[in-house]
Amino acid sequence: MGEFSARDMKRRRKKFRWKSTAHKRKFLKLWEKDPLEGAPMGRGIVLKKKGVEQKQPHSGIIKVVRVQIVKNGIQVTAFVPGNNAIKFIDEHDEVEIVGVGGSQRGAVGSMHGIKYKVVSVSGVSLLELLKGKKEKPKGA
Repeated sequence: MGEFSARDMKRRRKKFRWKSTAHKRKFLKLWEKDPLEGAPMGRGIVLKKKGVEQKQPHSGIIKVVRVQIVKNGIQVTAFVPGNNAIKFIDEHDEVEIVGVGGSQRGAVGSMHGIKYKVVSVSGVSLLELLKGKKEKPKGA
């Protein structure tokens, strides 16, 4: 650290700023790229129900819904967890979605391109619907 080392010090500081998550998110504008805009959960309207094939080496159909997020109109694909859970969801239902939990809110396992999962339908938890503890509201 000599008398004329300011340029080197500045360059080194700039390089190590990228280790900071806050700095990285700010400069890469990651909040703009996230459909939920940084929120842990989001509400959306079901546009379509469909099945998606799994990646190799797995085989099987993953039940998913195409959801339009209420707050910004972005469409995402959300996984419906549980056996026969897709039967509780109809088109135009309001669902709540959360991130599946992959690295940097990415896809998990053999589900390619699916980054979200459904947790509730019309304000009722999907788990309670599956167990038979609650019913979906008739008006919704």
